[in-house]
Order: sequence, then C-alpha cells, then structure tokens
Amino acid sequence: MMLVQPSGDMSAKIRQELREPESMDAIDKDVLAIREWLARQPHLPKDMDDQRLKTFLRGCKFSIEKVKKKLDMYYTMRNAVPEFFANRDVSKPELKSLFDVVHIPVLPGLTPNGRRVAMLRGVDKEIVTPNVADIMKLVLMIGDIRLLEEQKGVAGDVYIFDASVATPGHFAKFTPAIVKKFLICVQEAYPVKLKEVHIINVSPLVDTIINFVRPFLKEKIRQRIHFHSTIDSLYKFVPKAMLPNEYGGEAGKVKDINDQWFDKLKEYTPWFKEQEKSKANEALRPGSPKTADDLFGMDGTFRKLSID
Repeated sequence: MMLVQPSGDMSAKIRQELREPESMDAIDKDVLAIREWLARQPHLPKDMDDQRLKTFLRGCKFSIEKVKKKLDMYYTMRNAVPEFFANRDVSKPELKSLFDVVHIPVLPGLTPNGRRVAMLRGVDKEIVTPNVADIMKLVLMIGDIRLLEEQKGVAGDVYIFDASVATPGHFAKFTPAIVKKFLICVQEAYPVKLKEVHIINVSPLVDTIINFVRPFLKEKIRQRIHFHSTIDSLYKFVPKAMLPNEYGGEAGKVKDINDQWFDKLKEYTPWFKEQEKSKANEALRPGSPKTADDLFGMDGTFRKLSID
C-alpha cells in the first residue's frame, strides 16, 4: 500500500502553502539547526532521521521554534502515555484482532487541494467495543509511518467518520481522560494539520459525541466539522473516485485497504520495537521533569487545543 505523493502543480501549490523554501540547501540548513538544538537537549534522543525532521518542518510551516516544541512533546509522550507507545506489535492478538472490528485506513490518494484522507468506522453494531487505547495506539502507529513515508508535504488531513454502527455502548468506553490524552498526543506531538472532519451516516448519537469532545476544540475547528445525511454531499469535499468502493469510489474495498495497512504495520515491527527506547529522559530534563498533571491537567478540566 503506497501513499500517492503530490507532483506537478499540486506539489508547487502545497509548497507555497507550507512556506517551503525553494532551495534544498535552505531546508538542509533548517534540518541542521534542529539537529544542533537536539544535541543541546540532554533529555531528548538524537535518533530523528532527516526525512522525519523534514515532515515536522512542513507540518510546522518551517517554523523551527514550533518544530522544537513538537519534537519535545513527541519524545515526552512516549514516557507519559505508555498505553499508546509500548508493545507496538500488530502480531500480538490484542492488536491483530482490532483489524477485524474497526477500519482505520489512510487512503492512498490525495484530494485536488493536496489533502490526505483517513477513515474510521466500525464493522458491526453487535461487536463489543475493544480496548480504546489500543485503537488509538494503532492510529498513532500509522501516524509514525506517515512521518517516514510522506516524502513531500501534504496540505493537511481530512478525517471521515462513518457513524452507521456506532452505539451508546461503544461510546461509553471513550473516557474523558483517554480522549484528552489522545488529542494532546495528536495535536501537540505530531505535525498534523486538521483541515476537515466529515461525519457520515449521522444519528442522534453523533450530537452526544460532538458535545463530548467540544471542550477540546477551538471555535475554528468546530467550523470544520461537517455532517452528511447522504453520501452525495461528501463528494463536494472528497472526490468520489478516491473513496473506497462502499462509498461509491474506486479505491478498493475498505477492508482491503485496512488489511494493507496491517501488512505495512507488520513490516515495520522491528522499527517500532527499536523506537520504544526513543523517549525523553525526564531525569535529565533541564529544570523540572514534566508530570502527567503538567501534560494533561487531569483535574477534571479540559484545556482547549490549538489545531492549525
């Protein structure tokens, strides 16, 4: 399963949107500046390869200061949330079985404006909700692969949530604490630009879900959430052809794309194992170590996240 990379006019427009320097020498200079900064951080690993650093730069619109903050959080989260970042082996039964009950693929193509599209849907209304932290673990594993395989910048992410089999029983396992940890991981530790969220096959439960996550979101993100009572209205945002067959498209069956991601995650098993050692050492952090309270403020309140 290959991620189609932008080219031609699309690539040129994306580079302009991301404020990417025209000169590769300028990009290499930025990469070197980040490496020099990492070398001065006693608590952070030094193993970040050039490709991932370039992905961070693009996701931060080439703001070196933003990249520094993201990288610190990227390594810090690996200590703070072991339920997301330990034992990342899809051959383990608890992870392998998830691919039979939930589909979370990133689609291979790009929208006309250069955005990457990811999907999330359950398979069967009657299936008992699996371990939510493990689902989030898989999503972040795919995110790590994208750091490596997005050879060129993309103009942000689009998420499609199919609510057709969602039930109150499924939703009950999504606690405020786990949702908060996940959203902070995604938005503060990864170079993600969330551009659109589309919810299809809406039901009254969807309102409950949105109200649940609303405390996390700033107003501009609420404006990016779109509800679709029919699939036709989704096509105004995501071309029909690039969607899976079940949604009228030509990308193949959702299960097949999902299985291809399983195979890719399995291929990366040795890399994921090696990466488990790559995390912040709080004992060496200048100043005070970062605690769970510092990161998540688990005091019953929700701080809003800035999502570019």
